[in-house]
Amino acid sequence: MKFIFLIAAFNAIFFTVLLLQKRPKALHDKILIFWLIFLGLYIGVYAFYSHELFTHFHLLSISLISLLMLFGPFLYYYILTLVSDKRQVQKKDLLHVVPFVLFNLYILMASFSPGLSEKLNIEKIAPENNPPLLFLFFLIMTAISGTVYFLLTIKLFKKLDIQIFNHFSNATDIDLNWIRKLVLVFGVVWTALISVTVIHHVFHMFSMVFCTDGLFLSLSVFVLLIGYFGLKQKIIYGTEGVMVPGDITKVQTKYSRSRLSDPEAKQLAEQLKKHIESSKSYLNPDLTLSQLATETNMSSHLLSQVINEQVKLNFFDFINQYRVEEFKIRMVDPNYTHFSLLGIALECGFNSKSAYNRIFKKVTGLTPTQYKGTAI
Repeated sequence: MKFIFLIAAFNAIFFTVLLLQKRPKALHDKILIFWLIFLGLYIGVYAFYSHELFTHFHLLSISLISLLMLFGPFLYYYILTLVSDKRQVQKKDLLHVVPFVLFNLYILMASFSPGLSEKLNIEKIAPENNPPLLFLFFLIMTAISGTVYFLLTIKLFKKLDIQIFNHFSNATDIDLNWIRKLVLVFGVVWTALISVTVIHHVFHMFSMVFCTDGLFLSLSVFVLLIGYFGLKQKIIYGTEGVMVPGDITKVQTKYSRSRLSDPEAKQLAEQLKKHIESSKSYLNPDLTLSQLATETNMSSHLLSQVINEQVKLNFFDFINQYRVEEFKIRMVDPNYTHFSLLGIALECGFNSKSAYNRIFKKVTGLTPTQYKGTAI
């Protein structure tokens, strides 16, 4: 087991070195660098000294366990900076580490009081040992912090989905499926291991080392995955800055404060359709709401309102309907007889086979191959 932990620690540092060479580096890359350094050192220290700490240095072992409270904030802020235009860490962000700081201040104060320090032992927290209530509170905080942040992160993903459909015409490489799956699996594993730890203390099953070994083994796997995929992750939001956590749900409003009259909105909708049909902007696979707003001399907010209220679609579906119609035209065009269906789809603005298959079936109710059979 020690050998596995050391490999994970080495890989964390190795991925850190690679990330330091990445250009350009966004804030999420910088957070990942610090996160990997933290995980590398954390797993490395556990590999060398865990059993000695739990046996001979119970206060230090508690402090080691308290470091788990930092994992959730790292995860949450890594995802947050991926899906927003957040450019720097603010003072209020440091509030997330307050519980960890308070816990360790409590441990530090206990070290000066032999009577109190003897009661602080993660192997002896049964009621008969009379553990301090504040100590139990901090342990509970440590146990649930990971699960709480996993849930917050999943909530953030749901908001990302809304934003993708309202600002992008393609979701490939920006839907963060790799880390969605990683967070979901690791969240379940983390919660299960914490539950095993609770069972250990309540029913005296297993051992504390067994519980922590399982937790650090999962962290070791996590390091390999987050390092590999994080290194490949591109910047989703550049200078457009369309995603700000406080503004994410604004695209779902009914624009109740808008001064745009219904006739004006209908006129803008007609102008938009004429522009789309003449310029064929949808052929650009990377078309965004912001880019189309610039082309039509509208603000992004106004354009979003026109599409949502007048066309009754989100931006993603609005653009992809035009791509589907273009696909239908080119599929029967003699000039495209030497193109494969995928080749035609790529020419129409789709950027992946899975995306065009999914969207085409959503719009027509048929797969491209099935539709071709009915069209010929």
